[in-house]
Amino acid sequence: MLRLTEIKLPLNHDENALTAAIIAKLKLKPEQLHSYTVFKRGFDARKKTDIQLIYTLDIEVDNEAALLHTFAKDQHVKPSPDTSYKFVAQAPASLTERPIVIGLGPCGLFAGLILAQMGFKPIILERGKEVRERTKDTFGFWRGKELNPESNVQYGEGGAGTFSDGKLYSQVKDPKHYGRKVMSEFVAAGAPDEIMYVSKPHIGTFKLVAMVEKMRATIIELGGEIRFSSRVDELHIDDGQLTGLTLASGERLNSRHVVLAVGHSARDTFQMLYDKGVYVEAKPFSIGFRIEHEQSMIDECRFGPNAGNPILGAADYKLVHHCSNGRSVYSFCMCPGGTVVAAASEPGGVVTNGMSQYSRHERNANSAIVVGIDPERDYPGHPLAGIALQRKLEQQAFKLGGENYFAPAQLIGDFLAGKPSTELGDVKPSYTPNITLTDLTQLLPEFAVTAMREAIPAFDQQIKGFAKADGLLTGVETRTSSPICIKRGADYQSINVKGLYPAGEGAGYAGGILSAGIDGIKVAEAVALAMLG
Repeated sequence: MLRLTEIKLPLNHDENALTAAIIAKLKLKPEQLHSYTVFKRGFDARKKTDIQLIYTLDIEVDNEAALLHTFAKDQHVKPSPDTSYKFVAQAPASLTERPIVIGLGPCGLFAGLILAQMGFKPIILERGKEVRERTKDTFGFWRGKELNPESNVQYGEGGAGTFSDGKLYSQVKDPKHYGRKVMSEFVAAGAPDEIMYVSKPHIGTFKLVAMVEKMRATIIELGGEIRFSSRVDELHIDDGQLTGLTLASGERLNSRHVVLAVGHSARDTFQMLYDKGVYVEAKPFSIGFRIEHEQSMIDECRFGPNAGNPILGAADYKLVHHCSNGRSVYSFCMCPGGTVVAAASEPGGVVTNGMSQYSRHERNANSAIVVGIDPERDYPGHPLAGIALQRKLEQQAFKLGGENYFAPAQLIGDFLAGKPSTELGDVKPSYTPNITLTDLTQLLPEFAVTAMREAIPAFDQQIKGFAKADGLLTGVETRTSSPICIKRGADYQSINVKGLYPAGEGAGYAGGILSAGIDGIKVAEAVALAMLG
């Protein structure tokens, strides 16, 4: 099979255009082309009036060797790589020890799934509830009910990614094509087939809920065990070797192979790890606000007369500005046609995040606009100092919002002009339970406010209307990534606790659903090989 790349066609090409393009590119006779599949489809929208679709194709033709020889100097004609997943091990029937996975977000889900598929019968511990009960708690909080600290946007089956845009793309290097394994398992669990080939696939919350349930059922069918409402309160370490753990219920589980996939918000777990002597160090993260505009404006700016084309869908953006004060401001977790959501996991704190459904049909576009901060410069000292900074900002946002989980908000024009907001403009807030208009400059450090006031007008040069006066800022965004890194070695084990496998976003090794799933696969393989010696 041959791989063709950079096949460009007009946005609205007819169904025969791809066949014609392949035949023309390879100088074939029609009967020499047996079949083709679309491996990837993206688009180039730099010219709004002439948007091009860009295809990567796998094709079957007569005499592939001869064609490869003919096009030996053409980087766009190569043999198709083998992207199929191959298990590294299979557990023997005599194996009695069971690995434990802590956390059932994307990383823990795939670590558990791969271990189950290899016959290791993992025990998976999730401090939150199963996904449908968790969804009831989360939506209840958004409607003004009480926050459940153990069942919310951050904690529960599916992890924080369940209440997000469901983005399935990443910039991590993936030479072994683990990303294809993640995608194929999602499709098997009910995701749309298109996630296998569109350049920026996404799923959305409602589809993710059903998919997570099906993947859970698969793990159980393969001999795995999943326990909800099972928070880990203590690790047992004997002379540098992990030997087991104790749950909040008091039950002890013994295992010398434990995957730690707790997500970026498990602050009490991070404290426990530090207290037990597990090596932890501070890492950079970012802070800022959610920014909302009308999605129609973003579509028009990005796609011009092609706005609304179903192939293009709702437009997104990715922005970065390097400020004169040495800081960088960038967009993060952009949610086209989505909503700003309440993502608190601790009483007395307000946290924002973004979410979209698969359709991306909501009125507003939103993204985080955040400022990068560095531990050495901004919160030196204790490895967990970043957590203290996050908590401080979230508690300030709670007070500024009215101490009722309303989020403090401000119009963009007022933020830039340095005055509190008193009434809304055209952009209506999507955050629930509600917002409180105020002055957001009270929330962030001065360097962050200065940087954002410089960056937003700069972003307006790329997306006209980005700095429009009645766009809306909502605070505070603090959970962009984990504020710590739990260091691991080449064997994926903690550098000072053998048998502990820090994994995923919470440990500092992923950033999003796809990269977390990939890391879960890598760690599962390391556990399997270690258990077999």
